[in-house]
Amino acid sequence: MDGPIGFVPTMGALHDGHLSLIHRARKRCRTVVVSVFVNPLQFGPTEDLGRYPRSFHADRRLCREAGVDLLFAPPPEEFYPSNFQTTVTVNRLTRRWEGEARPTHFQGVTTVVTKLFGLVRPHLVYFGQKDYQQCLVVNQLIHDLNWDMRMILCPTVRESDGLAVSSRNRYLSDNQRFQAGLLSKALREGGDAIKTGVRNVRTIQARMEKILGSVPNVHLEYLAICDSKSLEPLTQVRGTVVVLGAVRLGNIRLIDNLLVRSPR
Repeated sequence: MDGPIGFVPTMGALHDGHLSLIHRARKRCRTVVVSVFVNPLQFGPTEDLGRYPRSFHADRRLCREAGVDLLFAPPPEEFYPSNFQTTVTVNRLTRRWEGEARPTHFQGVTTVVTKLFGLVRPHLVYFGQKDYQQCLVVNQLIHDLNWDMRMILCPTVRESDGLAVSSRNRYLSDNQRFQAGLLSKALREGGDAIKTGVRNVRTIQARMEKILGSVPNVHLEYLAICDSKSLEPLTQVRGTVVVLGAVRLGNIRLIDNLLVRSPR
């Protein structure tokens, strides 16, 4: 194939966030490949793989309308045959945050993308910032294994109230949907504090926690301000940081983040 191959790996249930990645790839690449594969390896034993939304016919239609050249949707039993024994691990970047909350998750992610990259052989791969830690992990994988490709990090697509678009949002009740918007509100509060010159992380976290603590039934898993490259937690803001958050509403888990540069 002449020209760059762009690749958008997904687990299906496509939404505006996925479509923004596809449109970005379409503008730059001669060939655009999208994968739809609900990866069993990135679900832990307490996570309901069977409940993850699946809408392949709608996904196929959206891909066709968006100008996707190739849709790759392998059956799990062919992608991971019964004698499959190999996994891929990135170490330091996976120890905290999502890696701590979901201990087997990133090994599943890095294993599936390693296989997908080997099959598709893209020049450019498109990932959304909403899963920021995942983006860093996959980028590290690309670097460490000398893959001849580059990651394009694309902005998070949001609803009108700031909630990050996610396949899991469809499971929120009306009341939970309102509560879910508080996560992005809390992150924006933290980002605004940083932009106005507040450097003490505990002070910033207290402001964010006040927003999330104002509503019952929002279980906070973590709020953190970290170095944007290492994801190590900070006590004082310096340079570009990432504000990370994860909450649980009933059995629905939501994550979000903001990249913020502190003033000099």
